[in-house]
Amino acid sequence: MSNQALTPRFPKMLHGGDYNPDQWLDCPEILEEDIRLMKKAHCNCMSLAIFAWATLEPEEGVYRFEWLDSIINRLYENGIYTILATPSGARPQWMAQKYPEVLRVTQDRHRNLFGQRHNHCLTSPVYREKVRQINTKLAERYAGNPAVILWHISNEYSGECHCELCQAAFREYLKEKYKTLDALNHAWWTHFWSHTYTDWSQIQSPSARGETLVHGLNLDWKRFTTLQTADFIHNEVQAVKSVNPEIPTTINMMMYFDGLDYHVIKNEVDVISWDAYPLWHSPGDETLVAAEFAMYHDLMRSLKHKPFLLMESCPSATNWQPVSKLKRPGMHLLSSLQAVAHGSDSVQYFQWRKGRGSSEKFHGSVLDHYGKSDTRVFRDVTQVGKALEKLQCLYDSNVQAQAAVIFDVENAWAVADSQGPRNCGIKYRETVLDHYRALWEQGVSTDVIDMTCDLTPYRLVIAPMTYLLRDGFAKRVREFVENGGTFVSTYWSGIVNSTDLCYLGGMPGDGLMEVLGLRSEEIDSLYDGEHNTIQAAAGMAENGLAQSYQASELCDLIHCSTAQPLYTYGEDFYAGRPAVTVNSFGAGKAYYIASRNEHAFQRDFFEQLVKEAGIVPNLPAPLPHGVTVGRRIGDREYLFIQNFVGEPRTLTLPGTYEELLSGDILSGEVTLTPYDIRVLVKQ
Repeated sequence: MSNQALTPRFPKMLHGGDYNPDQWLDCPEILEEDIRLMKKAHCNCMSLAIFAWATLEPEEGVYRFEWLDSIINRLYENGIYTILATPSGARPQWMAQKYPEVLRVTQDRHRNLFGQRHNHCLTSPVYREKVRQINTKLAERYAGNPAVILWHISNEYSGECHCELCQAAFREYLKEKYKTLDALNHAWWTHFWSHTYTDWSQIQSPSARGETLVHGLNLDWKRFTTLQTADFIHNEVQAVKSVNPEIPTTINMMMYFDGLDYHVIKNEVDVISWDAYPLWHSPGDETLVAAEFAMYHDLMRSLKHKPFLLMESCPSATNWQPVSKLKRPGMHLLSSLQAVAHGSDSVQYFQWRKGRGSSEKFHGSVLDHYGKSDTRVFRDVTQVGKALEKLQCLYDSNVQAQAAVIFDVENAWAVADSQGPRNCGIKYRETVLDHYRALWEQGVSTDVIDMTCDLTPYRLVIAPMTYLLRDGFAKRVREFVENGGTFVSTYWSGIVNSTDLCYLGGMPGDGLMEVLGLRSEEIDSLYDGEHNTIQAAAGMAENGLAQSYQASELCDLIHCSTAQPLYTYGEDFYAGRPAVTVNSFGAGKAYYIASRNEHAFQRDFFEQLVKEAGIVPNLPAPLPHGVTVGRRIGDREYLFIQNFVGEPRTLTLPGTYEELLSGDILSGEVTLTPYDIRVLVKQ
C-alpha cells in the first residue's frame, strides 16, 4: 500500500525534538555543540520557535529573524531539517499590556493577568490579527526554505475563554444551530427549575456562579469551544498556506484531553501528531500503561486513517507527573517503537536540551545540565536513532484494522455530566480501555473511532457505554449488523439523544432495542467493594469461557425480546436475569454486556468474538502475559513483538523471520528479555 508522505520535502522516519535555541543565543558555543551531538544521536529533524514570539517580535511590529535564519541554515547544512512552529501558544508581555482583551476571562468572569500558556482569547479580533501577522511574516521568510518540512501550528491547544466576545459568538452559534428559542428551550429542557430563556441575550456560558445544571447548555458550550478553536486553527493555517500551500501543517494533540473534540479539529490540519508521556514502572500491572498508550496511538492514527507523528515524548523522566520515574533499561527503545508499531513515522522529544530555569528546568531531555553525551539517556536516544534508520522501509506502510473500539468525546462530556447512576466513579474512559485492552493482548490491530465514523471497514465494532447517541449512529449500527458485522454494546448505552434528552418508549433508544433484541428497565449501582457474579448458560464454558465471572459497580437489568442469554446474574434480587446476550439481526450479531465485569471476562469473551468474526491476530500464536504484537503493512508485513514486563518472556514463531534491528534470522522458540522489542519481516 502507499500513503501520501507526511513531510514530502523529507519523506523519512523523523528523529529529533523540540529545540529552543532562543534560550541560548548568548552561548554560541552551546549551539555548535548541540549540532554536533544531534548528528551523533542520529537526529534528522528539530522543532523550532514554539515559544519564541518575544524573541521574534520583541516590540510590536519589530521583527528579529536573523537568529532563526542562522540556526535553520546551520541545521540544514548538517542534514537536520526543521519543523517550524507558529508562536501563538504564548504571547509576549507587550501585547497583553497594550491589548488586555487578548487575555482570557475565567468561568467566574474574571480576566486573567499575563502569564502561563494559552492564556488568550480565541475570539479576540486583536489576537487573531496579531497571530496572522507573525504567521505571515514567518511564512514569507521560511516557506521557500528547503529545510522547513512542516508547520507546527501553535502548541497543545487547550482551554476556554468566557469574555463578552466569546459570549456573543456563543449566542450566534446557538442561533445558527437552533434557529428559535423554542427549539433551544426544548432541546435543553429548560422548563426544569423554570430556567426557560425568553431572549438570546440571557444565555451565558456555564459558570459555578450561574448555570451548570442544564446539561444541554454544557454540551453545546463544549461543542462551541471546539469549533471556536478549530476556526482559530483554520486562520493560523490560512496565514502560512497563503504563502506556500505545499508545506503540510500539524498541531500537537494531547492524551485523553477532553476539552476539545479532535475528530472536529482533525480536518483543519494535514498531519496528526501528539505528545505521549506514559507513567512507566508505576505499581501494579505495567501492561495497563502499555495498553493505554497503544490505544491512544491507535486513536491518533484512526483520526485520518494514515500514519501520524509522535511529536513529543520524554527520553528520561518528566517533571510534572506525580512521580518522576526513570525508564528502566530497554524501555526507551520499546516505548518509542511502540508508537512506530501503531503507525507513527517519528520519534520526537520534549526537549533536546534542558533549560536552566522556570517551570520545566527538570523536565527530562536528551541533554541535561551536564551537557555531554556520556550518559545513559543519550545512549538510549542514539539507539532509537539508529533503529529508525534501519526501519526506513516502514515509511510507506500503515496499520490495517478489522476491529474498532468507539471512544467518543461528546459522549464522554455527557457521561461525566449525567448525574447518575454512579457519581463516585462512572469510569467511561477506563471501560473503553478495558475493552480495547482485550484486543491488544491478543495482538489484534484496532482502530479507535468515534460515533461519527464509518463502520463498514470493520468486522467487529465494540461500543462501550454509548450513553449519548450521536445523530445517525444508531442507523449506521443497524446497517453494520444487518450486513454481517459483529457489534458489542454495554450497560449505560442509548440513554439520551445528542442534546442529552432521555429517550422515551424504552432504552437503548433510536432503534437499538430492535438491533440488540432487548430492553433496559433499570440499572443497579454497586458500592465500592460490593460484587455480583455472572453465570454461564449451558455450553458457554465449552467455548473457552469460565463458568462465572465477578461483576461490580454497574448491573443493568434487561428484558430479552429476541436476544438469547449467554450469562445470567448469580446474586441479588435479579439473580437469573440476563447479564450477557446475543441477538441475530440480519446477517450479523449484536451482543450486549449488561454488567461491568472483571477483565478476565473481557479477555476470554473477545478472544471468542475475534475468532467468530474471522479476524486473524497479527501473530497467530499464543502470547504470554505482557507480550503483544503490532503490525504495519506496506510492500511487506512488519511485525513488532513487544514485551512490556520486567521479566523474560518466551513465545514460538509460526515461521522464519528476519529481525530488522539485528539482522538475525529467527524461527521457533524466541525469548524476549525484559522490555524487549523485535521487529520482524517474514522470510
